Amino acid sequence: MNNTLTTPNSTPTATEKTEVKAIQPILVWDFPTRIFHWTLAICFAGAIITQDMESLRIVHNTCGYTMLGLVAFRIIWGLIGTKHARFASFVPSPKRVFAYIKGLLTKKPIHTVGHNPLGALDVLLILSLVIGVATSGIMLDGGFAEELFEEVHEFLANLLLLVIGVHVLGVLFSSFTHKENLIKSMISGYKLGDASEGIRRTFWWLGLAMILGVGYFWAIQLRLITI
Repeated sequence: MNNTLTTPNSTPTATEKTEVKAIQPILVWDFPTRIFHWTLAICFAGAIITQDMESLRIVHNTCGYTMLGLVAFRIIWGLIGTKHARFASFVPSPKRVFAYIKGLLTKKPIHTVGHNPLGALDVLLILSLVIGVATSGIMLDGGFAEELFEEVHEFLANLLLLVIGVHVLGVLFSSFTHKENLIKSMISGYKLGDASEGIRRTFWWLGLAMILGVGYFWAIQLRLITI
């Protein structure tokens, strides 16, 4: 009788092998994406604070112009930027959205390195609303159908405020659910993941150019410098 013994040191067969990914801090958010995110947040807060201050009208308008410029950049960067900044990498299909929601309801959340499906929808909505708010503000400031555009501007601004509020709550909820600090990751650019999911370049020079460009525009608007 011939018995085959399997020892603990036996080499596993191909079907028994499982791929083990090393989870480590990886660069996910490039510098321009982070500059866009925080500059947009600061400008939106500034626009909300100064919306009823006639003496700071120039600040309110400058915040709006800056937000519109930032969104224009983000659309371009969403087409040619780094892996996780591109729309192609995070715009979700309905199937992905429902799968993600199901994971949350069953307490088996699906981890994503970049934007999760719900967060991605929120980002797209924020970009769209910023365009609407800024455009209606420009029309209002230019004296075009002031009564109409005043109502449109106020409605879209309040809707944007609501969506951003949901976005913040979603970030806090996701941070708790996935046990990772998403706010910190948008500051440092790093998240936990497999090395293959990370990006190689942070494009710091482009982020620096954005800071200088926004600063120069604000200096002109506030008459700190003349051209």
